[in-house]
Amino acid sequence: MNALPALPDSPGAYRWFYADVTAGEYSAVFIFMVGSLFSPRYSARVKRGALPLEHCAVNFALYHRGVSRRWVLSEYPQASVLRQGRELRIGRSRLEYAPDGTVRMEVDERCAPLGKAVRARLVLEPQVPAAEELQLVPGLPHFWRALAPRAKARLDVLSEDVSVEGIGYHDGNHGAELLGARLPRWHWARVHGPEETVVDYHLPDGVAPLRVTAGVLGTKSERRPLLSEARPTSLTGWGLRVPAQLYSGNTVVGTPRLLESSPFYARVEARRDGLDVMGEVADFRRFHSPFIRWMAHFRTRVERAA
Repeated sequence: MNALPALPDSPGAYRWFYADVTAGEYSAVFIFMVGSLFSPRYSARVKRGALPLEHCAVNFALYHRGVSRRWVLSEYPQASVLRQGRELRIGRSRLEYAPDGTVRMEVDERCAPLGKAVRARLVLEPQVPAAEELQLVPGLPHFWRALAPRAKARLDVLSEDVSVEGIGYHDGNHGAELLGARLPRWHWARVHGPEETVVDYHLPDGVAPLRVTAGVLGTKSERRPLLSEARPTSLTGWGLRVPAQLYSGNTVVGTPRLLESSPFYARVEARRDGLDVMGEVADFRRFHSPFIRWMAHFRTRVERAA
């Protein structure tokens, strides 16, 4: 993909662009959001006609040996599309799709809510084709596409004097209604192995999971049969149910480390024997409760238009 898709323009709609990188002792996540799923303001105002472009956000997180080093979540009332549709600009941060297929994400923000300046850059060189776009739940307007399931990655966090290379992953989600309205939750994980990357998307209410497999034989998308037995789960300190183990196929990679934990969202990671798993658990209906929306304000910086 060398150009941005159309941005959403109706109340409750959203589109975001996600990327992560694993590089030695470091891992990092970049997300550019139009209609931010982390925004308590968007959640509260949708019924009054709030538009996704009024609630854009940039999220960046840096981890070292599984411990959070930096967290950025900055919300802006607008975004811009530049360079003949190849660049998304939110505040001072930007996402660019180059004509040669390279993906660049640059973050120039401050830690939430009142922290130090952060400058970070991720460059992805895709090594496999993009997957086809998949509808998460039949009949519901929510879609996911693995844009660069496996990529050569370079991470530079200029404000932390970090410069490392590793394996990257990039995808995008979009939908025409607020998450939590009819799609209550999901969890997903991507597994980088020595030669192949596998991404599994687990959905609620008996919906068969999705899988993308990417490697030397290309990229394959499929809807998998439901597991005959549910895999074990555990509760976080917030009472959010997360996988008790992270898997590569049927192989246990390890007990997930909680990179981020909140009442409605968790980011998890496990590594073992050349396998690296990172994933997310989200309960959108929890997020829309007034108390949790109030708590979310303390993890966010609200910025003026750039």
